[in-house]
Amino acid sequence: MKIIGDIGNTEVKICLVDNNSIIKNKINIKSNDINKSKINYKLKYFKLNKKKIDYIVFSSVVPKVYNLFSSYFKLNFNKKIIEIKQLKLKKLIDINVNKKQVGSDRLANSIAAIDLKNNYIIIDFGTATTFDVLIKKKYLGGIISPGINLSLNTLSSKASLIPEINLKKITNVIGKNTNDAVRSGFYWGYAGLIDNMIKLIKRQTKVNFKVVLTGGLANLYKNSINTKCKVDKDLTIKGIVKITKYLI
Repeated sequence: MKIIGDIGNTEVKICLVDNNSIIKNKINIKSNDINKSKINYKLKYFKLNKKKIDYIVFSSVVPKVYNLFSSYFKLNFNKKIIEIKQLKLKKLIDINVNKKQVGSDRLANSIAAIDLKNNYIIIDFGTATTFDVLIKKKYLGGIISPGINLSLNTLSSKASLIPEINLKKITNVIGKNTNDAVRSGFYWGYAGLIDNMIKLIKRQTKVNFKVVLTGGLANLYKNSINTKCKVDKDLTIKGIVKITKYLI
């Protein structure tokens, strides 16, 4: 058995994976609400036999939280976490940029998508909204734009007359009140951003792409952009599972 984890700025996802690379259980913990007691409490859900855990493999973009998990597993499991960037990822993906400058989650997403037949744009709706570009197994780089919920929360916290707003699909572009005007700006504004980024990527590379959406708001935007796309909310975890299958 393996413990697989993805440490993001907003949330930590941890999965128990069997030796056939099948996800058996999954837990989520808020990244800003983590301590060793919370980790211990959450992991009880897995009903772990520590002796049967062969590897612990994580992707992480939050060093402080990663170090907390690292010390926890060292103390309680007598095992070191393997961070995916420590592995020879070039066996699975050709990274045409400085690997240190690319988040582990973005590399995991890209590795999950690679099928050697198609080119992909992967859009991840996280704390930041990221675009990653793959031509076959060659990782070209990407784009980082402000995260939707982060921007929405910042607006409501900085503008006295704008309340906290739960983003949802809105039909009318022109809002008749503050809430609908803000929703329109974020819903249709980001849909336009996504469409334009895809168009610009195609113009620069001169190739066609399949588009995959992942992250918290992926389903919200699936049918609001002009490009046909699919949603895979577990893309990052699937990438880490694929990495452990072929590199460990």
